[in-house]
Amino acid sequence: MAGYQRTSVGDRPAVFELKAAGFTLPIIRLLEADIEAVAAELGARVEQAPEFFRNTPVVIDLSAFPEGGGEVEFPLLVGLLRGYGMIPFGVRGGNKAQNEAAEAMELAILGEHETRATRTERSAAPEEPAPSATAAAAPSVQRDEPAAAPRAGAGAAFTLVTRPVRSGQRVYAAGGDLSIIAAVSSGAELMADGNIHVYGPLRGRALAGMKGNTDARIFCQDLQAELVSVAGHYRVSENIPSDLRGVPVQIYLDQKILRIEKL
Repeated sequence: MAGYQRTSVGDRPAVFELKAAGFTLPIIRLLEADIEAVAAELGARVEQAPEFFRNTPVVIDLSAFPEGGGEVEFPLLVGLLRGYGMIPFGVRGGNKAQNEAAEAMELAILGEHETRATRTERSAAPEEPAPSATAAAAPSVQRDEPAAAPRAGAGAAFTLVTRPVRSGQRVYAAGGDLSIIAAVSSGAELMADGNIHVYGPLRGRALAGMKGNTDARIFCQDLQAELVSVAGHYRVSENIPSDLRGVPVQIYLDQKILRIEKL
């Protein structure tokens, strides 16, 4: 069979074949270092065409980053993409430090005709620090932020929101837990590096463990969410059993499997 390499052991017939093939994959070209802008713009794109992004493999393109732009927060970026239903497949255009960070997240390193690392070698210039992640240009979206009171917690930051989180609003608790003592509307988004607690109906999206914390959990009094995610492992509303909706639950990872249990 032309173009294939047939593999066999001894006289046993081959059980698989290897073939080089090309695929067209969506590319997210990161242009500047603002992970919150990534989340806002990406959320707007997904809302416009959710089925297009669901289970879609994507490539992260770092070739357009400005030199010296900071570090790429791959755990946060990968968790964000997975939280929106995409499957981060690989990275291209990065320098040595960025590629090593991507490999640590089990991302493939893809070649291109001329990457920034290649250009650096040609000019014999010293390697710059790895730049920071952001998303491709998207329509401008303004999102109101509810009043939040950051408070010191036991060894970590703690963010408390006392007013309802309306549709289109996004709350991100960097470095700690997030507690909402009001309702969360459909189309709203909650993000936290630690746990998320919602003492009211949870609609919209809730993404805990944004920087890869697999011990993070989501607790809510009334689960009606469109999407829940812990450390990049997500489940959309269609995949949440009806007996777990509208009741108090906790959501956590068990051996990389997202579990939802009644409280």
